[in-house]
Amino acid sequence: MPKQQNSVPKEEGIDNTFNLMREGYMFITNRCHSFQSNIFETRLFGKKAICMRGKEAAELFYHNDKFKRRGAIPNWVVQSFFGENSVQILDGNVHQHRKDMLMSVMTSNRLQQLVYIIKRQWDKAIERWEELEQVILYEEVQKLLCKTACEWVGVPLEEDELDKRTKDLASLFESVASIGPAYWVGRRARNSLNEWIGELIEGIRSKKIYVHEDTIVYRFAMYQDLEGNLFKPQTAAVEVLNLLRPIVAISIFINFLMLAVHHYPEEAEKLKFGDEHYKEMFVQEVRRFYPFFPFIAALVKEDFIWKNYKFKEGTLMILDIYGTNHDPTLWENPDLFKPGRFKDWRGSPFGFIPQGGGDYWIGHRCAGEWLTIEVMKVSVDYLVNRIDYEVPDQDLSYSMVNMPSIPHSKVLIKNVKRKS
Repeated sequence: MPKQQNSVPKEEGIDNTFNLMREGYMFITNRCHSFQSNIFETRLFGKKAICMRGKEAAELFYHNDKFKRRGAIPNWVVQSFFGENSVQILDGNVHQHRKDMLMSVMTSNRLQQLVYIIKRQWDKAIERWEELEQVILYEEVQKLLCKTACEWVGVPLEEDELDKRTKDLASLFESVASIGPAYWVGRRARNSLNEWIGELIEGIRSKKIYVHEDTIVYRFAMYQDLEGNLFKPQTAAVEVLNLLRPIVAISIFINFLMLAVHHYPEEAEKLKFGDEHYKEMFVQEVRRFYPFFPFIAALVKEDFIWKNYKFKEGTLMILDIYGTNHDPTLWENPDLFKPGRFKDWRGSPFGFIPQGGGDYWIGHRCAGEWLTIEVMKVSVDYLVNRIDYEVPDQDLSYSMVNMPSIPHSKVLIKNVKRKS
């Protein structure tokens, strides 16, 4: 049975990593309910860990003076998902410099370019889907997004390599919580992608490969570190992939957009009136309601006390992203799908954290969040207003254990026709 220790609820057990993998998104939430506390102590990955959820927990977690990222995430996740020496595992001035590079391409003009590209790719995809008896939406959208990402970033992509690059990019996030053969699929994909983009970076620098100087990939290839030196090719490649991978990962959100349109037709009906604000409300509720990234980790920099809890240097802290987005103290009826909750929402950057919290520029909040929202807004408009289709009987349930979670059928649609 759980027991109380030093005013922080403590879970018994030598190590509870197995329970984490068994319970997935609900691991922290289940214990917060059991302990009647938004903070508890356990052991994960062989270490003492403090798990937290909620707005105050997020405010603490994203305090750069109290926590660091390097060493917090297991190396097997770094090697396959984030990539070695990527922005997500950096701290201090080095992190700030790298984040500046990523944020420098999230301009209004760049995002408008992305919207133009994604619309064109949706139109091309629909032409092909009209000829198919059945479409596996998850897989088809990944291809659509891979082409969009490469064109936006400026990465050359031949049609005959589309399937491989798409599968490799998807493997990075599909294998993040896997063990055994599935993990090694992701690890091999990471190696292949690093080689592909690394060679591109070297080719751009040597002028053996031409890309326009206005492209993002050229900008990253020529970006300098704090000492004024060009990044190592593999470091630049990792950050290029930190744009390509997240864009392809939006396929998870788009699958859940489709699920929401199908399961909540009264809400989807409101999307037909061209209300841009409601479209964003709908997208935001999909990001809040459905499982995406479960949690994030950091290490305590040095001893400090918070609310009478003593945090010791080197302790692992895990912030519950899914649980914070479903915290009943923050969200009324959090387990109901209600886009209207965002009508007059002026919430804190720490209370709604599907892609991390805090400040974009100085913190670890995902640089691609604005991009994600724009892609989702375009996509839901196509799903509701620009195509007709049928949704055959299938298993549309999704697991709260598998990370990431997607509907089991990957959402099948058939008889796709463009609306006149």
